[in-house]
Amino acid sequence: MSDKKLFVPKTPMDFQKMKLEKLMANPDKPVIIPETPKDRKGFTVPEFVRNVMGSSAGAGSGEFHVYRHLRRKEYTRQKMIDEKAELEKLDEEYSRKIDENKKKMEERTAKKRAKRLKQKARLKRLKALKGSQTTNAAGSKEESSSESESEGSEYSDEEKHNSSTESSRDVEDKDNCEMISP
Repeated sequence: MSDKKLFVPKTPMDFQKMKLEKLMANPDKPVIIPETPKDRKGFTVPEFVRNVMGSSAGAGSGEFHVYRHLRRKEYTRQKMIDEKAELEKLDEEYSRKIDENKKKMEERTAKKRAKRLKQKARLKRLKALKGSQTTNAAGSKEESSSESESEGSEYSDEEKHNSSTESSRDVEDKDNCEMISP
């Protein structure tokens, strides 16, 4: 008797577990992965059916088998043509969907990139404003206001308003922090 118990797989998961355990028992042994089956080839040599006949129109009993064979070949040929057309349609649909997803991702990335760059420029501008205000605090206030106006002339009125409200919020926050901490 062997030490191992006889294991009978009851579910597909058990069967897969058994296969994996067998593979992991000897990790040095190479695993053979079978190739995926290629597309079925149709009839390579075209066959010409010279006497096309119906199933009952004056056919003898021996001709029925010939008719049935030709009918089966024609049905398989039609089926293969339909399958090939369906695969081409699915491939085209898949590639179109992939292209569409790439386009959406590029648009989203460009939008986020523009937003990041805009925010970065705004932060630089605010930092420069704060730096000029602290260095010019001892100097005249007119110079700092003229510098901020010259910088602001590059931007639209809306951006000027946003930066002025944000800088005033920052000042209010600093005032609040100073009031809270003694």
